[in-house]
Amino acid sequence: MAENSILGRQALLIVDMSNDFVDDHGGLTAGKPAQKIVPYIVSLAGKFHQEGKPVIFCMDAHHEHDPHFKLWPPHNIVGTWGAQIYGKLGEWYEAHREEPGVIFVPKPEYDAFIGTNLDQILKSLHVETVHLTGVCTDICDFLTAYGAYSRGFRTVAYNQGMATFTGQHDIFLKQMKAIFKTEIIS
Repeated sequence: MAENSILGRQALLIVDMSNDFVDDHGGLTAGKPAQKIVPYIVSLAGKFHQEGKPVIFCMDAHHEHDPHFKLWPPHNIVGTWGAQIYGKLGEWYEAHREEPGVIFVPKPEYDAFIGTNLDQILKSLHVETVHLTGVCTDICDFLTAYGAYSRGFRTVAYNQGMATFTGQHDIFLKQMKAIFKTEIIS
């Protein structure tokens, strides 16, 4: 048990890996780049979970007339196909969702800390370092890295575990490293 306590100081955050953000037919999809990172994230989730480290799915959760839809096409509407976790990652979640340390956090904003209990969850688990994966590198991943940094967490981002639809992936990884002192894992 003491070993799990030490390992519990790290958590994997999987950001916005929904059908709407990943599937070719999603409402706001990053498409093939997002689909390409799924096996890597599934592997990381398995490794973290096996080591007793929390695996936390942070997922956009909107309602039909959400103000976000003034800026973006409708996406991740609660209870729809688009809001479900994508593909093999969704299968991994379904297989492990009842197990300790596998947590789902719906989020109303880009930063997974705003309007959620993510900070309290991480602190209750004595997490000191958050490992970031998912989409989009330059929006929700970047702003969640800021949210973690501003709350005193160390951040690690996975180049092979993030994607975006804008072509700004590398620039925002460099920004995470420069601004938030995020460790970037190639």
